[in-house]
Amino acid sequence: MSRALALLALAGGLFSGAPVGAQVASGQVTSGSAFLSPDLARRQADPTRNPGWFWVEQGEELFSRKPAGGAACLSCHADPASTLRGAATRYPQVDRGGALLNLEGRIEQCRVERQTQPAFGHESQELLALTAYLASLSRGLPMNVAVDGPARPFYDAGKAFFERRQGQLNLSCRQCHDGLVGQKLRGDTISHGAGTGYPAYRLEWNGVGSLHRRLRACSLGVRATQFDHGGPEYLALELYLAGRAKGLPVETPAIRR
Repeated sequence: MSRALALLALAGGLFSGAPVGAQVASGQVTSGSAFLSPDLARRQADPTRNPGWFWVEQGEELFSRKPAGGAACLSCHADPASTLRGAATRYPQVDRGGALLNLEGRIEQCRVERQTQPAFGHESQELLALTAYLASLSRGLPMNVAVDGPARPFYDAGKAFFERRQGQLNLSCRQCHDGLVGQKLRGDTISHGAGTGYPAYRLEWNGVGSLHRRLRACSLGVRATQFDHGGPEYLALELYLAGRAKGLPVETPAIRR
């Protein structure tokens, strides 16, 4: 069965499981790690067997490297293991200028405005490495993004995106990630869509990638518009997913299929 036909079958409720589009109650969202095979779960937990740690180590080196004509991240953020532990649990967040930033956006903002360096660019190895390193400092801590106040309009936009049918297959995120959790889509198991392990090492990529790369792949899968990495649509969706995942631990760098 092709991926498109499989998705159509899922949308039509031809697979056993919860009704399509069933709501998930607060506190019932689980990490994608809950759907890993025992072997992949062991690999994820072991830094010597988890390939994602190569990106973490590269990010740690970049954090202490002084760029030409600029200051190192370490010069402002001394002892990052203490001072930045927990930072990743609060992203995406609204900055002082009213913009919604995820962790990658915050790193790029700091690099351009404070280090006076050119932005790395989305999905660049440098940005993925720095993001993976900073997120790994919060590994094990619970997600706790703000979804009220200035963040509320963004959160509501992300929720609307999650629930809206899209693409030629006329599917919403909610149909799979609420109603068909635990069902098989070819070789993969449908999860709640929590982004707590990103940047993650995905076997299909043979490398580390961002959550927005995964969201673009989902958009492609339902033959819908693929928005830009770091675009407002995916940022709002990322905030909504982070809000759904409140209380789940950060797992970066996770392993996913």
